[in-house]
Amino acid sequence: MQLILVEDEESVSKFIKKGFEGEGYNIDVAYDSIIAKSLFQKKSYDLAILDINLPGMNGYQLCQFFKGLNPHLPVIFLTALDRIDDKVVGFESGADDYLVKPFEFKELLLRVKALTRRSGHRLMADKKIVIADLEMDTSGKVVTRAGNRITLTAREFSLLEYLMINKGRVVSRIDIAEKVWDLDFDTSTNVIDVYINYLRKKIDKDYSQKLLHTVVGMGYTMKEK
Repeated sequence: MQLILVEDEESVSKFIKKGFEGEGYNIDVAYDSIIAKSLFQKKSYDLAILDINLPGMNGYQLCQFFKGLNPHLPVIFLTALDRIDDKVVGFESGADDYLVKPFEFKELLLRVKALTRRSGHRLMADKKIVIADLEMDTSGKVVTRAGNRITLTAREFSLLEYLMINKGRVVSRIDIAEKVWDLDFDTSTNVIDVYINYLRKKIDKDYSQKLLHTVVGMGYTMKEK
């Protein structure tokens, strides 16, 4: 389970990080929105914990940015702002939960567990992923483009599914190795590049609109433009 915490108060961020690492979670900490956006575009996260009063982009705006790239991402606001109006703005910006400081770590942990369970069930229920005219039925394991059936191997399907779920986000070769191959990344292997080329030939070669893009030095992304 990979979490991202955006909190500019160092003592609070250290307390939360220590607590989640003690529970076996991986957690990245960002102290402002610039760092948070950079991390989010490089890695895949299962849940975000956001303060609202942040340097630069505030938590509401950051939540909208995260949700724009990954609508399924659960987001918890962790903030001292306790007015009803603040909570309304928080939920309207896309948050799934709202916890007011000061807080007990145990309560935050319980809320994270509840949201990640709910998110997992929702992803299982969402059987179809669509980008432009490319459609994936994750239940029936069927992929089509412009109505034409595309035959994929199991590994190609898993790779495409991961890329489509992360639409608009740049995923690194390390991310792909961990999430699709479930292995520690070996910099000497080109297996990921080979499979990316397999996918390109199957989903992009015969179509004018290209959906699978290489971001030099960073990784790959699926997007419509």
